[in-house]
Amino acid sequence: MSEFAPGAVIPVYNHGSTAEPIVDFLVSHRIPVVLVDDGSYLKSKAALAKIEKKYPDDVTLLTLPENQGKGAAVMIGIEMAANLGMTHVLQIDADGQHDINRVMPFFELSRKHPEALICGYPEYDETVPKNRLTGRKITNTMIAIETLGSGIRDGMCGFRVYPVESTLKIRKKLAFPRMGFDIDILVKLYWSGVPVIDSPVKVTYPEGGTSNFRMVHDNIEISMVHTRLFFGMLFRLPKLIALRKLNG
Repeated sequence: MSEFAPGAVIPVYNHGSTAEPIVDFLVSHRIPVVLVDDGSYLKSKAALAKIEKKYPDDVTLLTLPENQGKGAAVMIGIEMAANLGMTHVLQIDADGQHDINRVMPFFELSRKHPEALICGYPEYDETVPKNRLTGRKITNTMIAIETLGSGIRDGMCGFRVYPVESTLKIRKKLAFPRMGFDIDILVKLYWSGVPVIDSPVKVTYPEGGTSNFRMVHDNIEISMVHTRLFFGMLFRLPKLIALRKLNG
């Protein structure tokens, strides 16, 4: 393992205005940032260009010509992070829902366990929509099945630190779904032998905030992701049993 070199990747789809305070915090802690504009509207593009101009030495802005979805945006960002010499990258959503004060504790965990994926599990306040909680319970039950009871606490939190080298090794195995990406990459990293360490992060849904989650379409996609992972788990069952025994 080379020297620990942290950075951050922020996929942005029409959340340019809420991305700036996140970048401000990261840069103030000497964390370089890769912003990935995933085909945002002009207002958001202007906000991102302003951020890049504000921090020319600390922020790299990638602009995708059209919306490709969260999965593609994150992976394109991680590839750029690797090119910039980052060994571990924080994935954080641009909408400001996550407690930014958990950034440095997550990096400390990553420094101590450089081989691991440091995965956030949300601690919600009263602003969380009830339907999100129900859907999350279903997803986390499915992940427990797909990983043979690994104990992973949450599979959808967009606040996590990836080991770059291990993540890029499984790139071709990823389906690059949109809202199902966090589930897909988490399970497939676990299947590849990457340890998963859970850590809490407070999550707030800001009043007046906008979400890119499409209730019907994205829930169908997530169901399809779980279907593929379930049958993938059956195909890998002997190896997963051995991995489960190895991890205790």
